[in-house]
Amino acid sequence: MRLSAVIHLLDEDPIVGELDGAPDPAAQFVTVYNPRRRDGRTVAFLDSNVERVLFAWHRISHIQLLPDVDIEKVFSFVRE
Repeated sequence: MRLSAVIHLLDEDPIVGELDGAPDPAAQFVTVYNPRRRDGRTVAFLDSNVERVLFAWHRISHIQLLPDVDIEKVFSFVRE
């Protein structure tokens, strides 16, 4: 089962994606599936058809694992 996560990269906007499980701190890379921005748009530095990205641990500030809820409900506008 994949976990929804927000990946905070150094000097970049956060990226939302799915992880296979909790990241392994002993690994060199973190694999992120379906990377996108918080608003659902494509990430500027990735091609539009990318489905999987490997990020090196030294480029990641921290990772937030989200509860098992609809991602659209977590990231919404303040005023609805």
